[in-house]
Amino acid sequence: MNARDAAAFERCIAGGGVALFPADTVYGLACDPESSAAVERLYRIKGRPADRPAAVMFFELEAALAALPDLGPRTRHALTVLLPGRVTVLLPNPSRRYPLACGPAPGRLGLRVPELDGFAGVGRAVLQSSANPSGGADARSLDHVDERIRREVDLELDGGELPGKPSTVVDLTAHEERGEYAIVREGAVPPAEIDRRLR
Repeated sequence: MNARDAAAFERCIAGGGVALFPADTVYGLACDPESSAAVERLYRIKGRPADRPAAVMFFELEAALAALPDLGPRTRHALTVLLPGRVTVLLPNPSRRYPLACGPAPGRLGLRVPELDGFAGVGRAVLQSSANPSGGADARSLDHVDERIRREVDLELDGGELPGKPSTVVDLTAHEERGEYAIVREGAVPPAEIDRRLR
């Protein structure tokens, strides 16, 4: 990915479109997390139930931390050791930020900050979900993305072959008060590595 791809990506999101793009794990779909029309369209393209939460993705950790000022110091430190990387973190969301990404639980927010050097200049957050029909296999290349999805998106970016293993999901909602965390989904980063970083 290069600066031209990143600029096209930003234009697509700013214009209310849905982009198909390579993350650091699998191919994903992205849209403006503040646009109900864009979010509804992404969910429709994917066939995802409307009550299923998605993640908000930033392309720089500093931007994510600035957008979530309610996070306590212990949780913020955990983010600095886990991100950027192939991890999705579940965070407390007392100010109900990005409600369209939260589904029926607005007090909890999923956050991703991938390792994507070519996208480092993208300043906006996106709502992100994997680019597969809901419940289907993750796509590690554009050829693996369902043709119907490819026809319906507004922008398609090719990042070649990706690792193909989705992010590890780590629940940090109780981390601030009790130092606890839970691995909700095992994925690209092994549990032992998550434990090493957080301990």
